[in-house]
Amino acid sequence: MSRLYTQDHEWIEVAGTTATVGITDYAQGQLGDVVFVDLPDAGRQVVKGGEAAVVESVKAASDVYAPVSGTVTESNPALGDDPSLVNSAPEGEGWFFRLTLSDASELDGLMDKAAYDAFVAGL
Repeated sequence: MSRLYTQDHEWIEVAGTTATVGITDYAQGQLGDVVFVDLPDAGRQVVKGGEAAVVESVKAASDVYAPVSGTVTESNPALGDDPSLVNSAPEGEGWFFRLTLSDASELDGLMDKAAYDAFVAGL
């Protein structure tokens, strides 16, 4: 499995044609305490760079963008019961949704961990 990152602070972990998407530790730190997450339904088509979910914190609401295009296969049911998982495990149990990739070449423009860390360091 390979994990890649966007400049909007989403991560995507790819295994074959299936990908898991969430937000980075940096993003959750900027948001503060997450109180609600609006996740996409299974079967929804998402487009690279398009809005896919919404995360609300005590500070603000923010869109979560799809790192790649595809069809949502499931959303993380644990976030409905405990949205604070986004804060405590943003790059683990706090994942947002899974999808089937429609165009694997869209992964080419994303950053690896080293490039993302350098990007964040420059902010």
